[in-house]
Amino acid sequence: MANQTVENKLKLLPDQPGSYQMKDANGKIIYVGKAKNLKNRVRSYFKSSHTGKTAELVENIADFEFIVTNSDKEAFLLENELIKQYKPYYNIRLKYGNSYPYIEITHEKDPRIILANTIKKDGGNYFGPYPNVYAAQETLHFLKRIYPLRACNGYQGRPCLYYSMGQCLGACWRDVPASEYQENIDKISNFLNGDIKDVKKEITNKMTAAADNMDYEVAADLRDRLKFIEQTVENQTVLINDNHSYDVFNYYMDKGWMTVQIFFVRQNRLLRQQKETFSIVSTAEEELETLITQFYQNAKIKKPYEILVPKGVDVESLSGTLETRVRAPYRGEKKSVVDLAAKNAQITLEDKFRLMQLTEQKTTGAMQEISEVLGVPRIQRIEAFDHSNTQGTNYVSAMVVFEDGVPNKSLYRKYKLKTLNHQDEAAATQEVIRRRYSRLLKEKAQLPDLVLMDGGEIQLNAAKEVIEDELGLNIPVAAMVKNDKHQTSDLISGETGERLFLDKNSQGFFLLQRIQDEVHRFVITFHRQLRTKTNLSSRLDEINGVGPKTRNKLMKEFGSLEKIANASLEEIEAQGVSKKTASLIKISLQAILKDASN
Repeated sequence: MANQTVENKLKLLPDQPGSYQMKDANGKIIYVGKAKNLKNRVRSYFKSSHTGKTAELVENIADFEFIVTNSDKEAFLLENELIKQYKPYYNIRLKYGNSYPYIEITHEKDPRIILANTIKKDGGNYFGPYPNVYAAQETLHFLKRIYPLRACNGYQGRPCLYYSMGQCLGACWRDVPASEYQENIDKISNFLNGDIKDVKKEITNKMTAAADNMDYEVAADLRDRLKFIEQTVENQTVLINDNHSYDVFNYYMDKGWMTVQIFFVRQNRLLRQQKETFSIVSTAEEELETLITQFYQNAKIKKPYEILVPKGVDVESLSGTLETRVRAPYRGEKKSVVDLAAKNAQITLEDKFRLMQLTEQKTTGAMQEISEVLGVPRIQRIEAFDHSNTQGTNYVSAMVVFEDGVPNKSLYRKYKLKTLNHQDEAAATQEVIRRRYSRLLKEKAQLPDLVLMDGGEIQLNAAKEVIEDELGLNIPVAAMVKNDKHQTSDLISGETGERLFLDKNSQGFFLLQRIQDEVHRFVITFHRQLRTKTNLSSRLDEINGVGPKTRNKLMKEFGSLEKIANASLEEIEAQGVSKKTASLIKISLQAILKDASN
């Protein structure tokens, strides 16, 4: 029986090809698989009966992740790379070292073209890997016949059999010039990089001629050869077809949240991925640029040969800051990999939102679990608080309300803090808690059964001081703590100061996670709106004849720049503004608002 985390995620699986990674309770990958249809394949583990090792595997699955690809072939390739990297316990068919082959042009005095199981640091030129081993072998034989290199063991004083067959340049009996090898190496490289138009045309013509002469056996052999060539050199858009290292960044943004997908491509292969989801304040491009810069500030992270990003990112500034190449590709396989990263980012963020909705629907017993772990009476109503600021300015707080495990958005509240001009979490907490519960006492309104602070001991103690010492209320208080990955971790009890841990697969933990995500989203959205409004309002000061007093009068009377711009000259003059200044205000604001809308 799947746990609730898995049950929820199964409902969100896309019906697209990709690779999936099964994890145990410790988050370790224990199995990697591939699928033509992720939804059908992954669900089959939990919705069908199994025996033997499969049953044992399913019993140990606590969670799973997946990466969407553009084709079945890419799913095969990605599965192989992830198996080699993680060496999952339950993978038995594709073991590390027994992987898809590469075609290698060796780095020797007399080079050869061979099949290789792995890429080695031997100076060779590698192509692949190729999921269809038989097709790779047939293509190799074909290349040896039409673009021969060395097929024998080297100099032996006489021509070898392969030379007699036209499949060896003759290192067995003569000193072959490097230029002869290089000519065929260039042709082989072009062929394996996808330039097969002329070769396909030649084979197709021979196949047609054989069929016209009723030599059907030869025609069939040529048809199969053509198929093998197409399968071998087919573009692999999950890879970048050179031996440089690349980090690929792209994002998807919605509802004030953003997911960034990072692909790490090494030696043609997608080695691993990383995803980051967070609420945003600036534009998506600015947030991505900040994340990339911070990502490489970690000394342990080695910068790649090139960083690939989507269009719109300031690649020139990033290149200068990071001292490495940053590029936004417009076409080709690199653009395809950037697009694939965006596709995976979108699926991840949309799944997060859908999981939130599913969690809202499954609240039975969740409030009871939280009340039990905190040791407080039955909880029906929770009020949660969080703060946001820009280096101590534009300090705001926000509150969300959950009743019976479901958000009551009509009771959400926003607060512009009045007493702060610097960063002080304790003071911010005290102000918003004082304002909220002084008002409820004055109005004799309903008090919550639990107050949750998004933060640690600083916010917890500040809230307790106001609630208990100043206002004399007996409301339980707890703090929601995040781990170093900014994910919900545990609670701090206001009663005992202890850290309390909920089962990560319990309904209570899902509800706590939902509350923390919701209050953080709400305060960040409010802060972004306020900052935008403040930035626009300050533009009034830039107009000749408008000082702080006039600006405040206008904003108080009309409420927004748009309403001032749409007001008549007489209405603006009524606020003590000259006719000339009123006309200048209207013209300037209309231009400002037009720029802001573009």
